[in-house]
Amino acid sequence: MSILKQLATARRLVRNILRSRRNRAALETRMASVRPPAAGSVEIAVYFADTRVNLYQIRQWYAPLAELAQYHPVAIIARSPGTMLTLLDEAPVPAVYLRRVVDLERFVAEQPLRIVFYVNQNAKNFQMFRYSRMWHVFINHGESDKMYMTTNQYKAYDYALIAGDAAKERLSRKLWNYDVEAKTIAIGRPQADHFAGELPFAPDDRTVVLYAPTWEGDRPAAAYGSIASHGETLVRALIATGRHRVIYRPHPRSGVVDAEYGRANDRIIAALERANAADPDAQHVFDDGPELGWQLAAAHVAITDISAMVYDRLATGKPILITRPASPEAEIDATGYLGACEWLTAERADEIVPEIDRVLTSSEAHERLRHWVERYFGDTTPGAATARFHAAVESLIAEWERAAAVHAGDPITSESNPFDDDVDEDAAPGEG
Repeated sequence: MSILKQLATARRLVRNILRSRRNRAALETRMASVRPPAAGSVEIAVYFADTRVNLYQIRQWYAPLAELAQYHPVAIIARSPGTMLTLLDEAPVPAVYLRRVVDLERFVAEQPLRIVFYVNQNAKNFQMFRYSRMWHVFINHGESDKMYMTTNQYKAYDYALIAGDAAKERLSRKLWNYDVEAKTIAIGRPQADHFAGELPFAPDDRTVVLYAPTWEGDRPAAAYGSIASHGETLVRALIATGRHRVIYRPHPRSGVVDAEYGRANDRIIAALERANAADPDAQHVFDDGPELGWQLAAAHVAITDISAMVYDRLATGKPILITRPASPEAEIDATGYLGACEWLTAERADEIVPEIDRVLTSSEAHERLRHWVERYFGDTTPGAATARFHAAVESLIAEWERAAAVHAGDPITSESNPFDDDVDEDAAPGEG
């Protein structure tokens, strides 16, 4: 490593340490006025050991968790001070700050936990896995055909709540010696029953296009991001028509690995600002807000990369175009929807307008879409997924009660943990 790189790394570490200390000091002040959940009150916890940059992974569960909390007490466990500060401002259920493993020990001893949910594969999840008298359940932060959806880490959980038949077949195909039938429960997409947020524009006769690209990825096989390869061209073409409105919602981590990718993102944002200044009626939107839902519901057509956004959109049953990765090394699982979707290549990004017109009017495209919606999510009637989510929770709690009765006399043991460290703001970027 060169001296310049070493200095840059040292500066970054110092900045992150200072930020973490500031967050801890601010959190200490805030916590003085926060009343934690009473002992014996929390049945379901959502464990989130990650930092602020990945809060989008749990935000999409806010509304389903808030509704679930009407029936079973729910709390979010935070390990990062910055994350906890944000959760105090926006989480719809109580959040608890458990920085050290000894804090986890105390919380587990105080609360009658039946289920612990996990929305990502953070390495710190293993600090919670050591507690055996609860079900550890992976609920993920989206449905997709990315490699992330079939990692061997699924085997670490007691159960996984998945979207539908496509996820079940994907796991059966990829994981060795994993009992998909016994370990997974299909619930659809309960988030689709809780689309959040109000429209930031007045609807008119313009065709609304949601462009929601992912980040650039941290390795060639996961280089799904289209901002640099497709984004500037397609946004420029849509702005030029005068009959389209763009909702631009880039992944919050865009540019964290590739600076040029981040600059392309900045140029798209600037282009939308210029277009609105030239034509205030255009009402193009750069969206970086925490709420996800109104964008999917408002858009006549969505353009997404290979990411969970494909399947968030698919759950609405509305037309979608998917950018084909420019990198030949990007891994594409074509055995599912990606083998039959409406692709947009980088070479045809400037033809986005006729492509949008085609998917909006083609009966063949509509029929194909209906088939894949059912395959991935099952019944998408409003409320159906939420009912399946709640039924899964009730089933797991009933199973917990049976197991607790069988093992009522067993001794409780707790082994030392060699990784009893703090969660700082300088945590390495994880899978998005």
